[in-house]
Amino acid sequence: MATPLAVNSAASLWGPYKDIWQTVGNALWRRQPEAVHLLDMILKKHRPDFISLFKNPPKNVQQHEMIQKASTEGVAIQGQQGTRPLPEKLIKEAFILSDLFDIGELAAVELLLAGEHQQPHFPGLTRGLVAVLLYWDGKRCIANSLKALIQSRRGKTWTLELSPELVSITTRFTDELMEQGLTYKVLTLVSRIDVNNEFEKLQRDRGLGSEKHRKEVSDLIKECRQSLAESLFAWACQSPFGKDDTLLLIGHLEGVTVEANGSLDAVNLALLMALLYCFDISFIEQSTEERDDVIHQLPLLSERQYIATVHSRLQDSQPWKLPGLQATVRLAWALALRGISQLPDVTALAEFTEADETMAELAVADNVFLFLTESVVVSENFYQEEFYLRRMHNLITDFLALMPMKVKQLRNRADEDARIIHMSVQMGNEPPISLRRDLEHLMLLMGELYKKNPFHLELALEYWCPSEPLQTPTVMGSYLGVAHQRPPQRQVVLSKFVRQMGDLLPPTIYIPYLKMLQGLANGPQCAHYCFSLLKVNGSSHVENIQGAGGSPVSWEHFFHSLMLYHEHLRKDLPSADSVQYRHLPLRGITQKEQDGLIAFLQLTSIIITWSENARLALCEHPQWTPVVVILGLLQCSIPPILKAELLKTLAAFGKSPEIAASLWQSLEYTQILQTVRVSSQRQAIGIEVELNEIESRCEEYPLTRAFCQLISTLVESSFPSNLGAGLRPPGFDPYLQFLRDSVFLRFRTRAYRRAAEKWEVAEVVLEVFYKLLRDYEPQLEDFVDQFVELQGEEIMAYKPPGFSLMYHLLNESPMLELALSLLEEGVKQLDTYAPFPGKKYLEKAVEHCLALLNLTLQKENLFMDLLRESQLALIVSPLEQLLQGINPRTKKADNVVNIARYLYHGNTNPELAFESAKILCCISCNSNIQIKLVGDFTHDQSVSQKLMAGFVECLDNEDAEEFVRLEEGSELEKKLAAIHHETRIHILNLLITSLECNPPNLALYLLGFELKKPVSTTNLQDPGVLGCPRTCLHAILNILEKGTEERMGPVAMRESPQLAELCYQVIYQLCACSDTSGPTMRYLRTSQDFLFSQLQHLPFSNKEYEISVLNQMSWLMKTASIELRVTSLNRQRSHTQKLLHLLLDDMPVRPYSDGEGGIEDENRSVSGFLHVDTSTKVRRKILSILDSIDFSQEIPEPLQLDFFDRNQIEQVIANCEHKNLRGQTVCNVKLLHRVLVAEVNALQGMAAIGQRPLLMEILDDEAAQELMPVVAGAVFTLTAHLCQAVCTEQKQLVVSGSGEAHYALMLESSFSSPLAENPLMGFSSSVEDSSLHIILKKLLDFILKTGGGFQRVRTHLYGSLLYYLQIAQRPDEPDTLETVKKTMWERLTAPEDVFSKLQRENIAIIESYGAALMEVVCRDACDGHEIGRMLALALLDRIVSVDKQQQWLLYLSNSGYLKVLVDSLLEDDRTLQSLLTPQPPPLKALYTYESKMAFLTRVAKIQQGALELLRSGVIMRLAQCQVYDMRPEVDPHGMFGMRDSPMFIPTPVDRYRQILLPALQLCQVILTSSMAQHLQAAGQVLQFLISHSDTIQAILRCQDMSAGSLQELALLTGIISKAALPGILSELDVDVNEGSLMELQGHIGRFQRQCLGLLSRFGSSDRLRQFKFQDDNVDGDRVSKKDEIELAMQQICANVMEYCQSLILQSSPSLQHIVCLFTPSLSESINRDGARQDTQAPVVPYWHLPGLGIIVYLLKQSASDFFSYYDSHRRSVNKLQNVEQLPPDEIKELCQSVMPAGVDKISTTQKYVLAKRCLVKLINNRAKLLSLCSFIIETCLFVLWRHLEYYMLYCSPMNSQDSLFASKPLFKSRRLQDSLPSETSLDFRIGPTVVSQHDIEQLQADAINMFGESLQKKLLDIERLYSKVRSRYSFVQALVRRIGGLLRLSRN
Repeated sequence: MATPLAVNSAASLWGPYKDIWQTVGNALWRRQPEAVHLLDMILKKHRPDFISLFKNPPKNVQQHEMIQKASTEGVAIQGQQGTRPLPEKLIKEAFILSDLFDIGELAAVELLLAGEHQQPHFPGLTRGLVAVLLYWDGKRCIANSLKALIQSRRGKTWTLELSPELVSITTRFTDELMEQGLTYKVLTLVSRIDVNNEFEKLQRDRGLGSEKHRKEVSDLIKECRQSLAESLFAWACQSPFGKDDTLLLIGHLEGVTVEANGSLDAVNLALLMALLYCFDISFIEQSTEERDDVIHQLPLLSERQYIATVHSRLQDSQPWKLPGLQATVRLAWALALRGISQLPDVTALAEFTEADETMAELAVADNVFLFLTESVVVSENFYQEEFYLRRMHNLITDFLALMPMKVKQLRNRADEDARIIHMSVQMGNEPPISLRRDLEHLMLLMGELYKKNPFHLELALEYWCPSEPLQTPTVMGSYLGVAHQRPPQRQVVLSKFVRQMGDLLPPTIYIPYLKMLQGLANGPQCAHYCFSLLKVNGSSHVENIQGAGGSPVSWEHFFHSLMLYHEHLRKDLPSADSVQYRHLPLRGITQKEQDGLIAFLQLTSIIITWSENARLALCEHPQWTPVVVILGLLQCSIPPILKAELLKTLAAFGKSPEIAASLWQSLEYTQILQTVRVSSQRQAIGIEVELNEIESRCEEYPLTRAFCQLISTLVESSFPSNLGAGLRPPGFDPYLQFLRDSVFLRFRTRAYRRAAEKWEVAEVVLEVFYKLLRDYEPQLEDFVDQFVELQGEEIMAYKPPGFSLMYHLLNESPMLELALSLLEEGVKQLDTYAPFPGKKYLEKAVEHCLALLNLTLQKENLFMDLLRESQLALIVSPLEQLLQGINPRTKKADNVVNIARYLYHGNTNPELAFESAKILCCISCNSNIQIKLVGDFTHDQSVSQKLMAGFVECLDNEDAEEFVRLEEGSELEKKLAAIHHETRIHILNLLITSLECNPPNLALYLLGFELKKPVSTTNLQDPGVLGCPRTCLHAILNILEKGTEERMGPVAMRESPQLAELCYQVIYQLCACSDTSGPTMRYLRTSQDFLFSQLQHLPFSNKEYEISVLNQMSWLMKTASIELRVTSLNRQRSHTQKLLHLLLDDMPVRPYSDGEGGIEDENRSVSGFLHVDTSTKVRRKILSILDSIDFSQEIPEPLQLDFFDRNQIEQVIANCEHKNLRGQTVCNVKLLHRVLVAEVNALQGMAAIGQRPLLMEILDDEAAQELMPVVAGAVFTLTAHLCQAVCTEQKQLVVSGSGEAHYALMLESSFSSPLAENPLMGFSSSVEDSSLHIILKKLLDFILKTGGGFQRVRTHLYGSLLYYLQIAQRPDEPDTLETVKKTMWERLTAPEDVFSKLQRENIAIIESYGAALMEVVCRDACDGHEIGRMLALALLDRIVSVDKQQQWLLYLSNSGYLKVLVDSLLEDDRTLQSLLTPQPPPLKALYTYESKMAFLTRVAKIQQGALELLRSGVIMRLAQCQVYDMRPEVDPHGMFGMRDSPMFIPTPVDRYRQILLPALQLCQVILTSSMAQHLQAAGQVLQFLISHSDTIQAILRCQDMSAGSLQELALLTGIISKAALPGILSELDVDVNEGSLMELQGHIGRFQRQCLGLLSRFGSSDRLRQFKFQDDNVDGDRVSKKDEIELAMQQICANVMEYCQSLILQSSPSLQHIVCLFTPSLSESINRDGARQDTQAPVVPYWHLPGLGIIVYLLKQSASDFFSYYDSHRRSVNKLQNVEQLPPDEIKELCQSVMPAGVDKISTTQKYVLAKRCLVKLINNRAKLLSLCSFIIETCLFVLWRHLEYYMLYCSPMNSQDSLFASKPLFKSRRLQDSLPSETSLDFRIGPTVVSQHDIEQLQADAINMFGESLQKKLLDIERLYSKVRSRYSFVQALVRRIGGLLRLSRN
């Protein structure tokens, strides 16, 4: 008799398949090496399952009978003894399930039993419904495994980089499947399985449950079909199908239809792509292997009859169900044939390959491009697969490249059709219906295809071919990034297509062409090329093609049209004589024009979104002025949809902070949103009216959405605090009010024609709120009412928007109520699990709502604290209390419940679950709220069940379940994994904080404890036992259990240590709390054997997270100690014994035993007997746990200090200590570092050079390991002391003779040679003493003795030498402005002072050592250890500076060392780039670079040196360095964010400045000293500027006003004023063509515009405001910061004025012809000085010319500055002369500016020394400022005189009444240009040619007022006081006289 059938409790249709999928995943995706062998076994075992794919076990009479009797006789279950009876109900269900899926009765029983077992994981479902899920889940696992195995095959399209062994296993296995007819089976299954049919069957038998169940079942069925289809696609990609399979696939596609929306569904899309890959032969050209091998792999060429059969099948005229699909396949086939025809030796196939044209013709005739656009590209899965995109790209590019005649034919047909349409319109007929639109469809397809770029492939780059190599080395041709390489033929053809299609464009394809460009411009490089194309199209050589403005597809044409529309729409009606507007329609914009404008605006948006250069170039263009024109058009009456596009374009412009800042002002000025109500105005204007009257009536809201988008962008780019000042109370409030009251609060009550738009509006407005609140930090000043003066009365200024939002969210405001009701509606919609319009936007809106609540909870404490301290009469309530309020719709307090319900959707919407968990974690800290929450959560049984399921689902979430190809979407995957992880962390933190509250609390409910009875009576059970649900406790135990059966131990400990630590903590808390301890310990002991299974894996080890692992072990051990105590007290001996054995035995325990049989059993078993041998004792577990703790503690070594006093330093460290939260004493290292840096900065001059290397040595491990020889170290220290002693020897003798003798002896002994000469014993320590020379000679001898090695030793000696040479350095002297009174003769004959004498003698001694010494020092400077190089460079610097004979310089240049140093800059470039990352490597490279640049700058100061440097190409090297282009963004919030000083490492911006400033200084010095070769130097510097033009322009835009940026700017303007001059271009030694010359002139023009723009910032009253702002931000420890800033601002003005002077002198051959840099308007000056600016003054864009008023203002400002500096200078000089008489407080204050800490501890004489040092610094600063002011005054007068002379004498005014400031465009003056040499006709020559008589009279009147007696007297006084001392006496006097004369002229 046959053995009775046994039931597999894991269900044979589900369990094994789950295992297969798990193993496949482990081997292929998780790359686990041990899984490979397992995979091989499992594939062999389950081969039949794959071969019979999806085949179920059939019904069976024997089984039927057996199951029928099972209620009485029972059934056997595998692995269990005896039989088990089945309940009647289960038997009935089994028969239903068997009929439903047509499976064997036994399999049905197995599924039901497995369903019963899995039921707790699916709360709310019966076992039958779970069985349905398991059935389809089994099928899904098989399909996914098949797909993954095929993806891992060896093939031609991709590789997963798996081991060869694994790949051969999967390739062999899948080949077998294919031989067994896999293609046919898959196609049959795909046709047979249909979601609707399956649902009907399930519906009939009540196999469908809740909405969630339905969704899960349908998703599983869809995934099965999808994976099957994709496995065929993967196969075709890797190794195309043979003939028969290809025909099967074609046969399947013949009967395919489209979805309701016209697109192909995902399954058919995959099958179509599979077929297209079968016809793909493009890889043959690209492949690197032997061509024959590749062709052999391709059935298309290797199989006989393949081509013939497929060709005849496709030529067959039988139409398919989808003609478009047939056309697509035909087109792919035609292209394959064309490709084959180009291969060698294919003559045999000629009859087929020649048919490619006809095949392509058939495809085009069936509208192939239209089908691809409407059915393929729009399919929702299309963009999720990279290889679909690549194949479609190849299809189109092949068509364009391989069939050029066909493309030409399409174009000709389009031209012909355009003519026919034109004729029909002319004659008033309807155009014929039969016209083809193939070219249009092709263009629209390209636009659609490249519109999205999810994988950042930028495939469209193939359409752009750089026409000529660009100037800058950074943007080379796109092809493989190789410079100057000829692009491939294909790229040339494609780019020609793009260009030619735009020539003579017929109107019918104008919009399709623009849409195509939109696709092709999508990407950073593509956008750049498209921008250039549109720029070139509009240039002059194509001018006469289509009327003015060149090609219609160009910036020129587009912006010109926009201007004309604006001009036209602004006028109410054109007057009769306005001829120029005759070609415009009388009113408005036609539909066709509107479509064209919208298409071009969208193209503009795409280009400027991707390319910042394009954004700035368009915005700064003087003729196009896009921002101004767009704002103008927005005020005209045009349709809302066009306005919306205009606003979107503005939003794209607003991405640049510099544009955003001016955009805010322009928005305010144009009143797009009316913020200023004028009483005389009849009706309201602006967007509010459009929303309420126009959009609401149309029920469409494009304009409102676009406006919100614009505000959202602007808020992020730049946020103006004083928006609208002068016209209304300043602030953002009107915008916020509109967004909140008109848009957000009313969005639900409005009607929507498109249902999705409702959620789009909500999402975009909530995004603005979110950004505003995210960036808001409550400040004390927000809580004080600020008043501003407006039209003579005091009014209250608006609060910041963040304040207003906080106030509304902390009250029961309509805004909070709407946000909460939105959350409720969101969760209701998500609970339906059905798609609805706008679902994506609703989810985003809900996310923003949750985030707003989160931000409010984070900031509310600070906000409420500040509010309590302030006097404001506002009332707010904590948000957690408001959330407890009653929901007006449900009349229950269910707001928090609604938030918690989002956790139930954690799998589908992880972001929402994350935000929800964060809020719950935040509000759970309050125990009163806990009790209420428990009531709310458990009030309704079904809700309670769902909430529990939500929490558990989030904790259970295993990202590892979803295997994802590692190459794809990994960014998104990582982000999702992080979100899931954080959600779990928040939930665990919620449990931990709740457990600390009194019961009842949330944690008890979530962990499954009793809430109605005492907690200790709870009886915890496994899920499903006695109806116990699966709780968070089960989920936590599950997390910790994973991996405990294996050798490695718990998975969580390795993969998510933070999570594991919190899990162990929760369990410990449950065991430690008296209420929960009993039930928990019982459950862990009986059901789980938790502690034993965990403890056997101790000690855990995870090197990366040591502290976390220690915490995990300590929580676990604490729990174990409780368990031991409890079990021993209760006399549960076996448990206690088992744990003690585990911890204390030294016999090896059977590893990972399930803990059943104890030790005794183990000894009896054979294997145990063999193992337990007395010799094999192991270390006891308790000891090995202790071993894992590192008990050694590093005790800090005693401080070794070279420069600081040890006691002082220890005192400073003690002052920096404080106690942290855990009560441990810690030292604030940042603060300590700040104190030490201040101290080091207080040291002047060479001392710092000695210290920097020392500080670096601390960082450098190697240097610390190899201790230097003692002698060199001692010499170094002694020299330092000697130098210090000589320098401070003011009043007393410091060094005694014996010290000196000791010193010389020390040197001697180091040479072990007899004393050369006896040192003088009575050394008087004056500088003149010749015994100093002995020291120098001995040092030099020592250096030469070290020879080639011992570089470390020389390092110390170089330091000593530097200290020694410092003795001869003259100390700082004050510039009292009197010194110049000595005559030249007096100065020449003056006796030599001691310092010069010592210096001369030193250099003589050094030179006596000749080339040997030079060689050693130069070699060390170029090579070797960083510190050695730095000191060697510093030494060279010192020597070169005093070497009057220039011997060293000659040696450096002749022996090539200088060239080596210059060339090494390029190597530095790479290392310096890495230093700009946020976490840089050690900064050694930066310091070496600084030393090198300092030395090169020193060389450049000598005229000969500058020439040598130019010869060695130093500036060209700097131009090639890319590090200067990596300017970090300056953090806009930096001013406030940086309050706590930087760490050890300077910020990226500071590091960048340390790199850039030396380069700029070097350029400046070279320009100054190379007088003979000035033009050559200037030309090279200009190339340097142009090659880094982006950086240069960013600096010139000067976003922040810190001392660092101003220093950059001062240096840069100095260079530009000498280099960016028109005459320099002729000197450039590059052969430039016309285009490059224009580009260079463009660069120079831009530099000039930006420099002139700086005048209005620094030469005007703005400067004072900025200065005030700086005052508030000056750090306490750097008083000199303010002086630095002031000096830099004056320097900038002086440089720009020098530039203006040079431009005027260079470009004006005679007085009649002058380059007008300034307009004849003094209004700026008048307004700034006199009355408040008129409120209606026009907004002058920042690229227009400034007026002369700025010059006059600067002149006055400098004159008044001069006197204040002069007084300050005199006062300081007097103080310096009488330091001893100054009061002590003042002395102390002066000392503190030099030495911030410890002033009280020094003696009075030292205080005087410090005070003098400070005063000298101050005097010299003032002297420098005086010289700058004097220079600015002279140049201002000169520029003013030249302009006035031109305007008063030579300028012929226009007769028109228009003033210069009427809104006319400024055009270039022809006459001026003709009369000047060609190269000077640059951009700045936009002279104001529209100067009217009125302007000149106004100028004269204003000038007479401005340039009055008082000013003249001031200027002459300045000259008297200052210029006499200098040599330019009477220059000012002459100019003042001339200007006065000009003003007295009466103009005829």
